[in-house]
Amino acid sequence: MEKFSLINTFVFDVDGVLTDGTLLVMPNGLMARRMNIKDGYALQLAVKKGYRVIIISGGHSPEVMDRLNKLGVKEVYMQVTDKLSLLQELIGTAEENQHQCLYMGDDIPDLACMKWAGIAVCPADAVTEIKSVSYFISEKNGGMGCVRDVIEKVMKLRNDWNEDFTLRAQ
Repeated sequence: MEKFSLINTFVFDVDGVLTDGTLLVMPNGLMARRMNIKDGYALQLAVKKGYRVIIISGGHSPEVMDRLNKLGVKEVYMQVTDKLSLLQELIGTAEENQHQCLYMGDDIPDLACMKWAGIAVCPADAVTEIKSVSYFISEKNGGMGCVRDVIEKVMKLRNDWNEDFTLRAQ
C-alpha cells in the first residue's frame, strides 16, 4: 500500500475501465457506453482535491468526453494510437513523476503504459496479460466501480477521502 501513497496522477483507459466494455450500436450509428456513477463521484473528488486525472483512449466519443469534462476532467485524449508516447509526453520521463503515476488499463493496447507507470492496476475482468503486470487487481469489473476503488485507496492513504457536500455525482 505504500506505493499507493505516492500517487498524485491517475491515468485511465475508457472502454473496459471507465465503461463495462459494452457498445450499444444505435440505429443512427451512435455507439452508446455505460459508465458508473460511483466512478464519476471519485473522479470529480480527485480533481477537486488537486490530483491530476488523465484519460487516454484509442476510441472516440464526444459524449464520453463531455461527461468527463462535466466531472472536471480536462485532460481527455481520444483516438490515441501510441498511448505510451503520449503518456511520457504528459508525465515527463523523470523517475519521480513516473513513480507518482497510476495507470489503469484492461487490454493489450494498455500494456506498454502499464509497464512504464509507477503503479499498474486493472479491473477484475482485465485480460490475462494485463493482470500479469498489475500491482493491484480491483475486485470490481470495468465500468462497475473499479476506478472508484483505486482512487479511494489512494485518497484514503493520503487522508484526502472525506465528505464534501459541495460535490454531487453526475
